[in-house]
Amino acid sequence: MDSVLLVHGWGGSFESTWQRNGFTALLEDGGKSAIGVDLLGHGTAPKPHEPEAYADLTERVVDALPDEPVAAIGFSLGALTLLRTAVDHPGRFDRIILAGIGSNVFDRDHSGATMIADGLKSLIGGADPASLPQMVRLFAQYAQQPGNDLQALAAVMQRPVGTDITPAAVATVTCPVLVVIGDQDFAHPGDELAAAFPDGRCLTLPKTDHFATTESFGFFDAALEFVGALG
Repeated sequence: MDSVLLVHGWGGSFESTWQRNGFTALLEDGGKSAIGVDLLGHGTAPKPHEPEAYADLTERVVDALPDEPVAAIGFSLGALTLLRTAVDHPGRFDRIILAGIGSNVFDRDHSGATMIADGLKSLIGGADPASLPQMVRLFAQYAQQPGNDLQALAAVMQRPVGTDITPAAVATVTCPVLVVIGDQDFAHPGDELAAAFPDGRCLTLPKTDHFATTESFGFFDAALEFVGALG
């Protein structure tokens, strides 16, 4: 049975992002097995509170890769981590779906991450969520899932920036790539990112915001078809 590697986003986990919504069951119905990755600071992974610990989030992805090229799906932070893994380890992927990223890949403005980290620290200190900016409230609400450690998630947001991902680097990823993004996502549009791949295309989900992406039936259908698990 062919495998599909799944990488969740910030504040999520393999269980909350891919199992709870039934996506892994649909993969299995389509003849695929799921390889679940919990990024450092999330799910069952260790949750250090020092931002420096998160300098290289790709380590847990690399450790989960099988010997043969594999199909992979990443959402948000997981998509960015998957993309960086593919750039650093060419030939390890058969095809890739990047969901919830787009214009933010090449136009990296880190002020939002700092704002979210500061907001989480305010909540830990007892601040009223209503006092936070709307975007910060959305991320904070998403972060407050069972088993999450807000201090660890704040540290993830404050991790060292590292080397930016450039269009030239993206062009080295030669396997088929599908970028999926909602038209109401803060990272919309995804066309420029998709065009940077030698074999890339973009699917825009109508009336879909960032956090609704992996709950969208449009995402389900496109992702299952792309990895060969539909019908």
